[in-house]
Amino acid sequence: MIVKKDLGVHPFLYPMPVLMIATYGENDVVDVMNMAWGGICGENMVALNIGEDHKTTANIKKRQAFTLSIADIPHLAESDFFGIASGNKMPDKFARSGMHAVKSNRVDAPVIEEYPLTLECKVVEMGPCVSGYRVVGEIVGVLAEENVLDDKGKVIPTKLNAFAFDQFQNGYYALGEKVGQAWNAGVKFMKG
Repeated sequence: MIVKKDLGVHPFLYPMPVLMIATYGENDVVDVMNMAWGGICGENMVALNIGEDHKTTANIKKRQAFTLSIADIPHLAESDFFGIASGNKMPDKFARSGMHAVKSNRVDAPVIEEYPLTLECKVVEMGPCVSGYRVVGEIVGVLAEENVLDDKGKVIPTKLNAFAFDQFQNGYYALGEKVGQAWNAGVKFMKG
């Protein structure tokens, strides 16, 4: 029998995506926030759990839109900086990163040019909840660099150079190797 140690109550799931939420603030100043507590919650929906005191939250309330990008290894330092620095205390946070943004054609939010995959989202629901402040966005478009797509226009996950956050030791870990095929690897157990 395998013995397991009780670790108490912690948000221990792995991998946690490292997501970049981009919004516009006053005078169309770009703000980007690094967050791990969010993800897909429906076929065309994302859910974010963020603090109501964040600059990003205020921007989302005003603009009713945001973009969500997957952080990549070539921009790990910039992505981490977006989690360390507060837009409330450092209004030139995005400019300091040296990254570039263009306005989304679908929502009132910026698209960070350096990130290879971006979801364009409009707010459909938001407000206080038991876990902080919840924002649900409808995905109205997805933008991807051509070099991360296969010949059929599908994203090749390994080409995203994505990394995950570990809540255990606060590390970042590269993602990449494919180890199985979904809806196929377990088929052998279907046979009676």
